[in-house]
Amino acid sequence: MTWLVTGGAGFIGSAFVRLALQENWADRIVNLDKLTYAGNLENLAAVERDPRYRFVQGDICDMPLVRSLLEAERPRAIIHFAAESHVDRSILGPEEFIETNVRGTFSLLEAARAAGLGRFLHVSTDEVYGSVPEPDEADETWPLRPSSPYSASKAGSDLLALSYWTTFRLPVIVTRASNNYGPFQFPEKLIPLMISNALEEKPLPIYGDGMQVRDWLYVDDHCRALRAVLENGAPGEVYNIRGSRALPNRRVVELILDALGKPRSLMREVADRPGHDRRYAITTEKLAKATGWRPQVGFEEGLERTIRWYRENTGWVARVKSGEYQKYYEQNYANR
Repeated sequence: MTWLVTGGAGFIGSAFVRLALQENWADRIVNLDKLTYAGNLENLAAVERDPRYRFVQGDICDMPLVRSLLEAERPRAIIHFAAESHVDRSILGPEEFIETNVRGTFSLLEAARAAGLGRFLHVSTDEVYGSVPEPDEADETWPLRPSSPYSASKAGSDLLALSYWTTFRLPVIVTRASNNYGPFQFPEKLIPLMISNALEEKPLPIYGDGMQVRDWLYVDDHCRALRAVLENGAPGEVYNIRGSRALPNRRVVELILDALGKPRSLMREVADRPGHDRRYAITTEKLAKATGWRPQVGFEEGLERTIRWYRENTGWVARVKSGEYQKYYEQNYANR
């Protein structure tokens, strides 16, 4: 049983590859990744010599490459992580998000249809639902109201993927997860950004009042949910994946500073970003009923693990924060 993983050098994709090989979820994993700024083969150092693993550098928009890979490897399933995924970057430059997230997904779907693929798992985000007012929680039938170019590109790719089940009976499943966190996450996202800045005693930029609410899902819990969906999910269905805790961003930052013994005075309120969703909230009863999955890592435990990893891997952080990252950080935060 071979799986093709797209974007397997990114944060969630690499966690999935490591767990899948460690726990023998598949006989062989082929990882197709373009290695853009957030793709990092260091994330996969633990498995790079594993004979069950193959890395292929390439673009999911390259349909001839994707088709040849499917023909050569004949995977049972595609697990599709590859995406441009950061809201701030989609505001600065939307075009790459449309190209990768929509056109890239189309390329994979067409190749999978031609190959008669057995299963296509499209990994998406709860951001497609937009801001959910209290006390509501979005189930899988909630209207899609994306607020950013990023979430709009993911909503578009979700609908495109589902259409391939309705029209062509390609066995597509869509998952929509809440905010992930854990080791190896690129430090543009909230938790790793705040940890790395706090360790360097740099200001911690907080958008607006910092009271935007997010649900937090430890990355290994997410990966196990994806495996459960691969094994027990129904084609043509959408499954939400929720974590163990919902908190305002400001409270998350306070917990990080307290854990590191750093003063809360490091927090700096900056101008909010355009179209910033106030609250994400999803239900996960459908997934639990279909697969029995529940999150196992509580937020406090997961945050402790994550902080420990970043403290012990300062070299990794320094390498990914050099060069391109510095330009992005200046562009995004300098005038706020």
